[in-house]
Amino acid sequence: MRPIRLDLDGFTVFREPTTVDFTDTDFFALVGPTGAGKSTVLDAICFALYGTVPRWGDRRAIANALAPSAAEARVRLVFESAGVRYVLARVVRRDAKGAVTTKHAGLEALPHGFDLGKFDTGLTGDDIGTVLAGTASEVDEAVQTVVGLPYEQFTKCVVLPQGEFAAFLHAKPAERQKILVNLLGLDVYGQIRERATALGTAAEAKLKILDDQLSALSDTGDEALAAAVARVAALAGLGTAADRIAPQLADAGRLAGQAAGALADLDAQIERLAGVAVPGEAATLAAAAATAREAVTGALDAARAAEEAEEKLRGELQAAGDAAALRRLLDTHAERSRLAAEAASVRSAVAEATRQHTSAAGLLAEARMQAADALAALEAAREAYQAAMAVDRAMALRPFLTAGEACPVCTQTVHEVPEAPHDSAVAALRVAGDAARKRSDAAASAVEDRDRAARDADRALAAAKAHAEQVDARLTALDTALDGAPEPDALRRELDAIASIQSGLEKAGADVRRARDAHRKAGTTADRAEEKLRSAWRAFDTARDALAAFAPPPANRDDLADAWGTLAAWATGEAGRRRAGRQAAVDELHAAERRVTEVRDELRTLFTDAGLPAPGADPARDAAVALERADASRRRIEERRKDAERIREQRDDVAKESQVARALAQHLRADRFERWLLAEALDTLVDGASRTLRELSNGQYDLVHEKGEFFVVDHHDAGLRRAVRTLSGGETFQASLALALALSDQLAGMSTAAASLESIVLDEGFGTLDSSTLDTVAATLENLAARGDRMVGVVTHVGALAERIPVRFEVRRDARTARIERVGL
Repeated sequence: MRPIRLDLDGFTVFREPTTVDFTDTDFFALVGPTGAGKSTVLDAICFALYGTVPRWGDRRAIANALAPSAAEARVRLVFESAGVRYVLARVVRRDAKGAVTTKHAGLEALPHGFDLGKFDTGLTGDDIGTVLAGTASEVDEAVQTVVGLPYEQFTKCVVLPQGEFAAFLHAKPAERQKILVNLLGLDVYGQIRERATALGTAAEAKLKILDDQLSALSDTGDEALAAAVARVAALAGLGTAADRIAPQLADAGRLAGQAAGALADLDAQIERLAGVAVPGEAATLAAAAATAREAVTGALDAARAAEEAEEKLRGELQAAGDAAALRRLLDTHAERSRLAAEAASVRSAVAEATRQHTSAAGLLAEARMQAADALAALEAAREAYQAAMAVDRAMALRPFLTAGEACPVCTQTVHEVPEAPHDSAVAALRVAGDAARKRSDAAASAVEDRDRAARDADRALAAAKAHAEQVDARLTALDTALDGAPEPDALRRELDAIASIQSGLEKAGADVRRARDAHRKAGTTADRAEEKLRSAWRAFDTARDALAAFAPPPANRDDLADAWGTLAAWATGEAGRRRAGRQAAVDELHAAERRVTEVRDELRTLFTDAGLPAPGADPARDAAVALERADASRRRIEERRKDAERIREQRDDVAKESQVARALAQHLRADRFERWLLAEALDTLVDGASRTLRELSNGQYDLVHEKGEFFVVDHHDAGLRRAVRTLSGGETFQASLALALALSDQLAGMSTAAASLESIVLDEGFGTLDSSTLDTVAATLENLAARGDRMVGVVTHVGALAERIPVRFEVRRDARTARIERVGL
């Protein structure tokens, strides 16, 4: 697999669309400061191919692909494998609930000469090439087929993540053996061993089943087959004899059936004739019907008489007058008497209201006069108070008056200064004024009270007069309605007479209903009597019709009892004549039954001799069925013999499979074949890594192993063997790199998919190397790239190494997103 172009959008730190173009690149470096996103480029390649990233730790943790503020991440990888170019895309999205899922995954084979620049215009997958996969699961399967490596081997052969080199170098033997088993896929032999053991166990179980089946087929020997053939021959003779005798049995049975039928028919005739008897009520039914008809006529006459009496009373009631009108007149007399009494009370109320109205008017006039006097007294007190106030104000100016000088108020010459009064009248007049105001307020309040009382009296008088007018008007109307009407006593007498007639009419109606009910009951009784008579005649006709085949005598249709007597006497005579001839029919039946018994005994003997139960109604069919069963048994024995032969052959095959499976499981035990494979793989791995380490160390070190432990042979120290844990940091990196490259080659050679390793990317800290070793590592990587069989890439922030690599992809990151710029050729 060789990457050609990588497009990112929203993938982790690459929030904005970013493209990495690897076209015509054999040796490149991803450079930039720590945390800029160099390793993220390799993560994107792994995610596009396998839907996961090594450092995520969990293959289901696809939420790590999304930038924190992004709702969608897109990764598209164009790569080449075995000379064919492919485009692979994955899209993950975050829904409204925060769940992240893969919304699209697709793999397509690009046509030859496809212009990758079309991706810059947003070309969709519908116009690209041949679709190889359209879902995430389909893509995972198709990528392993196209790339030739599963995810675990891809991360050890193509993309080598940080920290994996020294882990393998320093691992304990048991842990290293486990790593080799996983990396080189040697666990398949353990799976084969387990599968072989399971197959052996299943084969043993199948052998047990086959043995049980053979045991169940032990009754299919030659003797059993010969007995079955003889049985078929014997039953074939039985069938011939049954075919000969069966018609005789059928004829005898037919004759016996005819004789039995004749005897049964004769017994049925005797039973039918003997069963004719005259019913006990035949002589009384006609008389009962006549009596019931006479009762109906009497009930009808009584009903008609009751109806005539009712109709007469109904006419009298109609002539007696309208009871409702009479009751209305009587109610009107009562209403007038009540209103006459009420009129006297109303007139008294009007007189009282008039008196109270006159009294209230007088009191109001008196109160108004008192109020006027109080108001005049209040006005006089106010004027006296004002005059006193003027005197006091004038006296207040006296100290300022001088005889012969001008007055300060009127500017006239004061001829004489008045004497000062001994006391002021203002205080006394104020008290008198307050008293006058209280009397005036009390008088005004009394006027309001008297005015309110006068208005109440006025309203009461108006209401009393209006009530009196209503009563007078109603009395006038009632007098008009009662003009010429009878007096109450006369009205009551007429109503009593009408009530008496109504009472008689109700009794007559009850009599009519009783008479009609009696007539209905008499009719029902008569109908029942007539129906019983008709039913008796129907019973007679049914009995006589049942004997029509025997030609009964004619019946008297006017007398039921006579008709029954004639029929019964005739039936008794006919039954006696038939009883006399019954014995001959019995003798004929017995002779026919004896013949049937003889033929059936002959057939029973034939079947018993053949080992069969007695035949049924169809001996020939029973013999044919027994023959068919015997032949089927013979055929079943032959088939079971074939089954037994087939099972024996199958058992031989299963026994061989069981032996092979048990032997393979024994040979593939972990302490045998797998140990040998691991030793061979470790030898080959160490040889390849030693050659690379010798180049990296300028011939100083070789890598060897013993009992699962790694050692280096130091040729600069007389071939001293040293444990790898004694190496410096740079020397450890050299040894780890040598092992990584050797592992890459070994995994490629042992891949079951015949993978073509067209690229390798090392994501490791080259900063631990000194300048000399760094130069050696760079030269080794240059030589590896110069071989032309794969693209070589490194992830580093060491400037000295990056400067020696022809193509560099500089990764920078700001607060918003990471960016990639290609520098170099």
